[in-house]
Amino acid sequence: MKNETVDVLIIGAGASGAAIAWSLLETKMRILCLEQGPYISDTKYPSRDADYELARYGAFSADPNVRGLKQDYPINVQDSCITPVNFNGVGGSTINFLGHWPRLKPSDFRAKTLDGVADDWPIDYAALELFYDMNDRNTGVSGLGGNPAYPKYSPELPPIPIGKLGQKLARGFNEMGWHWWPSDVSILSRDHDGRQKCVNAGTCDLGCAAGAKGGTNFTYWPMLENAGVELRTECRVREIMLDEETGFATGVLYHGPDGQVHEQKAELVVLACNGVGTPRLLLNSKSKLFPNGLANRSDQVGRNLMFHPLTGVSGVFDEPMEGHKGPMACSIISQEFYESDPSRGFVRGYGLHSGRSTTPMTYALGGYGIDNPIPWGSEHRDIMDNIYPNLASLTVVAEDLPEQHNRVTLDSSLTDSDGIPAPKVTYRLGENTKAMLKHGEDRATEILLAAGAKRVLKKNSDNVWWRAGWHQMGTCRMGNDPETSVVNSWGRCHDIKNLFIVDGSIFVTAGAVNPTSTIQALSLYIGNSIKNNLATLFD
Repeated sequence: MKNETVDVLIIGAGASGAAIAWSLLETKMRILCLEQGPYISDTKYPSRDADYELARYGAFSADPNVRGLKQDYPINVQDSCITPVNFNGVGGSTINFLGHWPRLKPSDFRAKTLDGVADDWPIDYAALELFYDMNDRNTGVSGLGGNPAYPKYSPELPPIPIGKLGQKLARGFNEMGWHWWPSDVSILSRDHDGRQKCVNAGTCDLGCAAGAKGGTNFTYWPMLENAGVELRTECRVREIMLDEETGFATGVLYHGPDGQVHEQKAELVVLACNGVGTPRLLLNSKSKLFPNGLANRSDQVGRNLMFHPLTGVSGVFDEPMEGHKGPMACSIISQEFYESDPSRGFVRGYGLHSGRSTTPMTYALGGYGIDNPIPWGSEHRDIMDNIYPNLASLTVVAEDLPEQHNRVTLDSSLTDSDGIPAPKVTYRLGENTKAMLKHGEDRATEILLAAGAKRVLKKNSDNVWWRAGWHQMGTCRMGNDPETSVVNSWGRCHDIKNLFIVDGSIFVTAGAVNPTSTIQALSLYIGNSIKNNLATLFD
C-alpha cells in the first residue's frame, strides 16, 4: 500500500504543510505527508521538567547545529552573520516558536511601487484577508481589534494581558506620542476549541505542555488525522523525481525510519520545508532538464534569502518588572517606524516588539542574542539581584530587503546523517539594514528613558543577534515573470506544473513582522487556488 501513487504528496508537517493539507481535505484526494522528524508527545516536552532551561542548549535548542539530532541537517553558516534556526518534527518550528502573530501590512506587498526597492508581490493583502481570518479561527488567536496600523479585523479571543512590563513600556510610547498595540498572539487567552488557555509559564520555546500555543501539532494535525490524512514520520526526502518526457514531477525518493531509500509516487507534489530546506531539496534534485536544480531555470532557487535581523535594547527600572510572568515574546508591538520616511536615511522600516524576560540561567548565559555570559563573582551576583529582575526590553525587528548574493546553496562536503548535501548559507547585512537597526536602537532608548528607565543596556556594536534566523524567506519567490521568480501567483512552479511551494521561501519581501501567520494564510490561499483550478490544473 505504501508504494501506491497518492494524489497529493506534501513534504513537511509544519506550519505550511499542515495548512494546505487542511485546505485540500474537501477534494477527497488521497493526501500523504512526509515529515523528516518524529512525532513528539507533549508529555516529552522539556517545559514539563524541573531542569527545562538546560534543554535550550541541547536536544531542544532552536539551532539544528547545536541539537545535531538524526532528523536534523547541519547548516554551514561560516559566511553568514545570522544562523538559521528551526525544528524538525510534526508541527515543525511551531513547536518551539513563540506565537507572535502579526500580519503583513498592505504596503508590504507593494514595496517597488511605494518605495522603489525590491519587487511587488503578484498578489496583495486583500487576496489573503479571507485566509488570514480563516487561519486565525483554526489556530486560536488572542488580540485586540481596532489596531489603527491595519485594515479592520478582530481576533476571536481577548488579548493576553500585557503585564506590568508591557504597561511600563506603553507609558514610554505614550510619552513620545508613538503607536503601540497589544500583540496578536497564537496563544489562547481562554479555553478554546477543547484546548487549555495559557498558564503563563514562559517556556514557549520548549514546547507548550498546556497546548495553549497554536502549534500545528495542536491545531491542524488532530483535524487532519481524524480526516484520514496519512502522515509518515522520520522520512527524509532526498530528491524529487522528474519524468523528463513530460516535465512533470512523479514523486520523491526518501530515507525511511528503516534506513532504506524508498520511492513514493504522486500526482501533485507540495514543498513545505521552509526557506532553507526547500531550496536545498530543489538544488539537490538535478536532472538533464534541470542540471542546476529542479525548477531553477531562472537561477533564482536559493537566492534573495531574507531574515529579520534583530537587535535589542533593555531598560533597568527601579522596581521588578515581573518579566517572568506570561508568554515569552508577546506583550506589545509598535509600528510607528514601519513605513518609509526618507528623512531617516533608509527605505522601508522596522517594528519595536516588547518581549518578557528570559529565565535566569538563559539570561546569565547571554540570553537569545547577546551570546556572551555575564561575569562570575560579585558582579554576577549584582547583575542577577539588581538588574535582571528590573529589566524591560524592546527588540528591533528590521525588514530585510531581498539581495541576490544572500542565498542558500549546497555545501561541497558537509552532509546530513543520510549523506544528503547540507545547505550553505551566505548572508551579509545590507547598508540599509544597518542604518535601520541603528535608528531603531536610538528610538528604543528614547522610549525606555521616557518610561522611567534609570539605565539603558545595549550591545554597543554593529553585530546583530547571531541566532536571529527564525524567519527564513525569499529563496523561491513568487512572481509573474518566470525569468525572475520560481513560482507563480498561486504557488505553482513556473517550470513544473504539478509542483507547488507553500512555505516562507515564496515571500517576495519580508516585511518587519513574524511571518507564520502569513505563511499559513498563503498556504490556504494556494490550496484554494488549486481547488478552483482542478479541471485545468496542469495546463
